[in-house]
Amino acid sequence: QVQLVESGGGSVQAGGSLRLSCAVSGYTDRSVSMAWFRQGPGNEREGVAFIYTGAGNTYYADSVKGRFTISQDNAKNTLYLQMNSLKPEDTAMYYCALNRGWVRYPLAPAFYAYWGQGTQVTVSS
Repeated sequence: QVQLVESGGGSVQAGGSLRLSCAVSGYTDRSVSMAWFRQGPGNEREGVAFIYTGAGNTYYADSVKGRFTISQDNAKNTLYLQMNSLKPEDTAMYYCALNRGWVRYPLAPAFYAYWGQGTQVTVSS
């Protein structure tokens, strides 16, 4: 059974940094699609960063490009999201998600079968 557990959220001031982690267990596929999503109060869930673990392809939403970096540590079965230059509009619950193989639309929530429980990020001005 695939399980995803996020950690690393917290409260920071604008301009600060956080690193989110997503510990993954229960799968042995070498190539999977993984992504970070976020959902603020009253907003739809939006994708912010994607990685295809087989080839290392990455893709970012325009709103975080140049500020966020997605990465993986295969030895630890962990996905990361390094978030720099945080803005108040980055405040949201952040989720990691996984789907076996390649997904057609990397930042579309509907294409992911497995989700973590989320970790809250709050950025104050």
